[in-house]
Amino acid sequence: MDLKQANSMPPQPTSAPWPAFLREAARTFRTTGAVAPSSRRLAERLAAPLAATGGPRRPLAVLEAGAGTGPVTRVLAGAVGPADRLDVVEINPRFVEILHGALRTDPALSAAADRIRIIPQSVTEMRVDHGYDVIVSCLPFTNFEPEEVRAILDRYLSVLVPGGHLTFFAYLGTHATRSLVGGRGETARHREVTDLLEDFTRRHAGRASVVWRNLPPARVWHLRVPRHAARAADAA
Repeated sequence: MDLKQANSMPPQPTSAPWPAFLREAARTFRTTGAVAPSSRRLAERLAAPLAATGGPRRPLAVLEAGAGTGPVTRVLAGAVGPADRLDVVEINPRFVEILHGALRTDPALSAAADRIRIIPQSVTEMRVDHGYDVIVSCLPFTNFEPEEVRAILDRYLSVLVPGGHLTFFAYLGTHATRSLVGGRGETARHREVTDLLEDFTRRHAGRASVVWRNLPPARVWHLRVPRHAARAADAA
């Protein structure tokens, strides 16, 4: 299934992020990939590269992929500086509608609205005319086909500036769940994606930590692409 086709229905009015998230999780679980929005603790762990840049610094370009209803976006909005730029990519039109509304009504987002751009496209198809210092990925990799995951990771590496940070996460226990409820093909697909992510983090010196205060708990990876390797596509 193409990622664009999964979310091609026109947006409907929504009244609150939580009910909208649950509706979308039930309707398009493959591309939503969760049963609940990311917790504050998970969002803070994903945004850690920005928090680590305290003190005077040059303006940063930040990319968030797969924003959903914006729980991670809110933390990023609070961490970006006055000269920073935050591009928020979300393909689901219902979530895009919520994000646009939140820029006007949510205190955390409205305070940084002049620095935030919402991009209603796939991260692999969006036009990029500059590099990013920090990429925060909230995409549900273990729901995707292996070739889709490779394309997304290649895209991240191609737009990271030398020395740039990449963070992403995966929920714990998903392989066991897929083995119980999925067929052999689904289990094999999930295993291939898991192996691909493990190989990617190993080759790029990624470090991992677990956020237990999330539903479900999640493992977060932090990578800093070496300066000599940045802006080059993954060779695997």
